[in-house]
Amino acid sequence: MSMISQALNNAINAQIGREFGASMQYLQIASFFDERALDLTAKLFFEQSDEEREHAMKLLRYVLDAGGEVHIPAIEAPVSRFASAEEAVGAALQWETDVTRQINHLMEMALRENDYLARQFLDWFVNEQLEEVNKMDKLLKIVKGVGDRNLYMLEAYISHMEA
Repeated sequence: MSMISQALNNAINAQIGREFGASMQYLQIASFFDERALDLTAKLFFEQSDEEREHAMKLLRYVLDAGGEVHIPAIEAPVSRFASAEEAVGAALQWETDVTRQINHLMEMALRENDYLARQFLDWFVNEQLEEVNKMDKLLKIVKGVGDRNLYMLEAYISHMEA
């Protein structure tokens, strides 16, 4: 027995693909920083990649638990070159802003359909997006502040975040 509408099932499947895409994009951003010997910044983005994969898996598990069908869409190749650290982190912030809009759309669908299970499930993602956008926004401000010539100061900032 399915406890999820076909429309919401399809929309969540699309989001699963976007979350896997985000995971790949964060691997590219991590590689950008790793190539510049910015190990802590690279580590932050490798961890972000893992988080995005976890988000995809959480959505996938929900569809299965709700009796829906999982269809993972084709995933677009990530952007692989960035002109600067500001561009790389700016892309991450834009991605998180887009994901927030997408999660809000899923929530609107759940509300329209009076799908209280989906609404409760999606609450976690709504709250998670506040954290994600805030993290990338702060990081972009720091990157802009230190500039590409002083990125090792970014490493110092991240080391204090972890402490």
